[in-house]
Amino acid sequence: MGAAPSEALSTQCCIAGGGPAGMMLGLLLARAGVRVLVLEKHADFLRDFRGDTLHPSTLEIMHELGVLERFLQLPHQKVFRINGRFGDLEFTVADFSHLPTQCRYVAFIPQWDFLNFLVEVGSWYPGFQVRMNAEVTELLVEDGAVVGVRADTPSGPMEVRAALIVGADGRHSVVRASAGLRVEEFGAPMDVLWFRLSRRPSDPADPMGRFDVGRIFIMLNRGDYWQCGFVIAKGTLDEIRAQGLPAFRDRVAKLATFAADRVHELQDWEPIKLLTVQVDRLRQWYRAGLLCIGDAAHAMSPVGGVGINLAIQDAVAAANVLATPLREGLVTLEHLQLVQKRRDWPTKMTQHVQLMVQNRIIKRVLNSSVPLTPPLALRLIARFPVLRRLPGRLIGLGIRPEHVRTPSI
Repeated sequence: MGAAPSEALSTQCCIAGGGPAGMMLGLLLARAGVRVLVLEKHADFLRDFRGDTLHPSTLEIMHELGVLERFLQLPHQKVFRINGRFGDLEFTVADFSHLPTQCRYVAFIPQWDFLNFLVEVGSWYPGFQVRMNAEVTELLVEDGAVVGVRADTPSGPMEVRAALIVGADGRHSVVRASAGLRVEEFGAPMDVLWFRLSRRPSDPADPMGRFDVGRIFIMLNRGDYWQCGFVIAKGTLDEIRAQGLPAFRDRVAKLATFAADRVHELQDWEPIKLLTVQVDRLRQWYRAGLLCIGDAAHAMSPVGGVGINLAIQDAVAAANVLATPLREGLVTLEHLQLVQKRRDWPTKMTQHVQLMVQNRIIKRVLNSSVPLTPPLALRLIARFPVLRRLPGRLIGLGIRPEHVRTPSI
């Protein structure tokens, strides 16, 4: 145990991590009459997030909460389809226009705006509380059950006791490590270099993916700039840097020909950030007094960009199951088991699809020195437009979309 806490609090539910999963769960529980404290280690949300895509499933939840129209007043870009190119074959990967939702598009919005909006809506409910600059460092355990957390704050250590602790602190979760929950690792053949290039009004509007000999390149429309993802074979960053920045700029220029005159914006390696890809999940998401959700329960591949939206689905399912037991002070292992049972299968199936794409397409492309024939599935999607609806549904809604069942109290 650390030093004596300078502050001691108690609540019904304490959530470690103020990302999309943690903040959405906090909002939903408070809306249902539960006292919630969300602990976020950073001072604000102004960071360079990679996951800024809110899919139709998430926008539908905002509609069910009655805040969609207000939310869409924030600056955002609408994406109705995702385009790709495999060698010389150009095609639409996913079409969202046929989804049975209020919004038949993906919204690109800075994650800090999304999180600040959730905090604003959460503040409408008296049981909702957020503490910034509060980094959870360890769990409090008594008689084998988790009863609280310790956190570091600018004013000293803080201790929070709660009927339920939720770990929503990301893929490097302190909570899940402290809980001793077992993690299954599935590996990934790639990492991603993220950087920006300026965007012009004459540029294409839809996001694009380019598969070429030994190269995969992704461009996401962020309004006045492109968020670019240069996919590399895992562990090859040092080799790429050794070849020099001019060589890297040349590779980017060949993959993004319409933006070739802008690669000079990459003046050094500093703005080119490495996203280390990992895919894993907990065998068991819970123990007495504790539940993990989102990336803390399952780190997703960037394939399909579904990570944030899957985490939000976890939060909705958890709120649906746990709101009443938390209000009544009767949370049991069976309740926590129900949350995992609800979300385990969609998580496994989504990861199965991601791993299949990683191993059968991405790995082959990155290791190829000669042009590859596009896989049969991509050729069929390119030939028969109706087939674009399937990846549109998988990406846009997920395998088991959740809906808000908890009443507002």
